[in-house]
Amino acid sequence: MLEEDIASANVGLDLLGQARLWFAYASEIDGRSEDRFAYFRESDDFRNLLLVEQPNGNYADTVARQYLFDQWHVLLLAQLATSRDTRIASIAAKALTEARYHVERSSGWVVRLGDGTDVSNARMQAAIDALWTHTGEMFVVDEGERPLIEGRIAADGESLRAPWLAAVRSVLAEATLVEPADSWMQATNGGGGRQGVHSEHLSRLLAEMQVLPRTHPDARW
Repeated sequence: MLEEDIASANVGLDLLGQARLWFAYASEIDGRSEDRFAYFRESDDFRNLLLVEQPNGNYADTVARQYLFDQWHVLLLAQLATSRDTRIASIAAKALTEARYHVERSSGWVVRLGDGTDVSNARMQAAIDALWTHTGEMFVVDEGERPLIEGRIAADGESLRAPWLAAVRSVLAEATLVEPADSWMQATNGGGGRQGVHSEHLSRLLAEMQVLPRTHPDARW
C-alpha cells in the first residue's frame, strides 16, 4: 500500500511536470503566465478530457481511469514527438519516456485486480464499464484541429482509436474482464470536455486547487 501511494504520487508529479512544459510554451505564445493558465481560469475555459476529471472512487476506479488515459496518452505523445513544431516534438519526446512507465504500471494493476479475487474482478469490471463511455472523446477531431493535423503539427486523434482499442482489448483479456458495449461518448452541440463542457467534478477539483492563489493572488512561492 505504501509503495502504491508513493507510485501514484510520482505519476501525478510527472503529469504536473509535463503540464508545466505545455503551459510554458503556451505562455510564450499567449502571453499569460503558467499560473494564470492553471489557477485563474474557470472550468469552462479548460479543455481536458471528461475522463480525467472523474472521481477517484475505490482503487479499481482510480486504476481504470488511469489506464484508459495512459494507453491513449502514450499513443498521442508518440505522434506529437514527430510534430513539425520542434518545441512540441521536444516536449512530447520527453513526456513519452514517463508515459511508457505510466501505462506499464496501470495496465499491470488492471490485470492484477481483474484476474485477482472475485471482489477485485467485480470492482474492476464495474470501473471499466462506468468509465468506458468517456473514452470516445479521445478520438474526436474538431474543425479547428484539422489544419494543424494536415500541417503535421498536431496529432490525428481519429487515427489513435484502432491501436488504443487493440491494446486495451489485450489487457482486458489478460485481466479476464469483458469489453463493454461500444457506447462511445459523442460530442453533440459542441459538448464535451475538450469543448469546455464539463461535469460537476471539475469545478470541485478546481475549487480545491485554486483556492490559495485566488485568496492571495500576489503571493509568490
